Amino acid sequence: MTGLELIAVVLVAVLLMTWLARRLHLSEPLMLLGGGVLIGLTPHFDRVDLPPDAVLLVFLPALLYWEALTTSLREIKTNFRSIVLQSTGLVLVTALAVAAVAHALGYAWPIAFVLGAVLAPTDVAAVAAVVTAMPRRIVTLLRTESLLNDGTALVLLAVSLELLTTGEPFSWAGTTLRFVESYAGGAVIGAAIALALIPVRRHLKDRSLHSGLSVATPFVAFLPAEALHVSGVLAVVTCALVTSRVGPGLIRSDARLEATAFWEVTAFLLNGALFVLVGIQTPAAVRALASISLLQATMIAAAVSATVIAARVAWFYTVPYLIRLVDRRRQQRQRRIGARQRLPLAWAGMRGAISLAAALSIPATTADGQPLAQRDAVIFITVVVITVTLAVLGPALPAVVRGARFTEDADEAAEEALAVRQLAHTALAELPALADRFPVPEAITAHIAKDLRKQAAPASDRTHDQVLCRERQISTTYALEAALLGVKRAALNDLRNQALIDDNVVRRVQRHLDTEEQRLSMRMSLLQSSAHGVGEQGDGIDQGGPPPPERTCG
Repeated sequence: MTGLELIAVVLVAVLLMTWLARRLHLSEPLMLLGGGVLIGLTPHFDRVDLPPDAVLLVFLPALLYWEALTTSLREIKTNFRSIVLQSTGLVLVTALAVAAVAHALGYAWPIAFVLGAVLAPTDVAAVAAVVTAMPRRIVTLLRTESLLNDGTALVLLAVSLELLTTGEPFSWAGTTLRFVESYAGGAVIGAAIALALIPVRRHLKDRSLHSGLSVATPFVAFLPAEALHVSGVLAVVTCALVTSRVGPGLIRSDARLEATAFWEVTAFLLNGALFVLVGIQTPAAVRALASISLLQATMIAAAVSATVIAARVAWFYTVPYLIRLVDRRRQQRQRRIGARQRLPLAWAGMRGAISLAAALSIPATTADGQPLAQRDAVIFITVVVITVTLAVLGPALPAVVRGARFTEDADEAAEEALAVRQLAHTALAELPALADRFPVPEAITAHIAKDLRKQAAPASDRTHDQVLCRERQISTTYALEAALLGVKRAALNDLRNQALIDDNVVRRVQRHLDTEEQRLSMRMSLLQSSAHGVGEQGDGIDQGGPPPPERTCG
């Protein structure tokens, strides 16, 4: 079996399993994992080894970068304390709990701590696949935790492996210093890379070069940090957050659209590929088990799985309440959530390929050349815990979210409506001066001004019937223009079929049509957001009643 065969099979499995999961309304991660297991059971793929470096050096930077790039920096600042506690304190508590259980079941403390470090972090791909239908604050907490806790766990794993392979005594001072150096160094390198790329982005005029730089950025941040033995995870996350802050003023619109499309497809494929690869590795982990019996290993893995889930639930139902006793500030009291709304946070503890890669990175021998006992059991337990958390937590999470009864996140919609109105106000103010610079007929200027005034109209100035009327106008106008684009596409194909125009001409014109379609779609979305601001801000309208009768828009 060649690497190209594996890549082709994994990509096909990702597409097929994702399609099946969406068609059957099943958990996508679980379906992908199951598809990988089926592949791993076939004779042709029964000897596939997942190189840890492929996950830690190829998959991880790319996924971290895209997730961080699309995360709200404002929400991170607002929830900074919770994020830090979850990405450090919860990781350490989970690692200690797993180590204690493993030690009670017969494992020596050094290998027990290694197992704890391996299973401590949630997986960025697993969490990203299930955090839907939640308020943005909850989503930000979960996504950012999964971005940062990898760094904590990898440092903890390095310390644990050093103790295991060299036999050196544990030092609290040395370990604490290692954590501080890793986090501080990673943040500094990530920020430095992002700032160093600002003048490069400013002078790049080619769209393809912009997109290429976007692809290279996470690796440019990750590799130097790893070479200096600091957190590559934090370097990538910091670089992405800084880039998201300065990018809108530096990156051209066409380059941004192209890069966004690339990252959306890449993140989808990488996320799916990781679950499939974990599934492929599962039969191999079972076959490699030799230090203990399969029954013993399964029982230990079940106990560890329960510990991983229980430790997270216990954290979210104890630590926040202890903090409440200390921090009585008004702004903190206003941000509190109830026990029902806290359950989705506690429930979203899925493990994934990061844990498997960490387990596979455990060396086979100690520093003096002796075989490392129970390495095979650690890998097997890790695979079982990943499977259990995906199978138990993932499918049940939508029901847990529904049971939390989150109120609608109206703030985000209101902020979007505010942005639309404010942009329209600013454009209206500048329109006369710009109209003098660009000689266009007064009728066109008047039409633009009329459209801007509709966008700028405050919600209180528009009645409910006017909003509905405006929405219907938007919808029908978009449908008409979209239909005209379809007519143009058909005419373009006819010209090509008659050999009246060259294929290169077809592609260039097709690009113009595609761009126009995207412009129409985005414009409709913005206008609808402005129109929906009426209901979201409240005008005494009964949101739950039947829709009003159709009326002709005047």
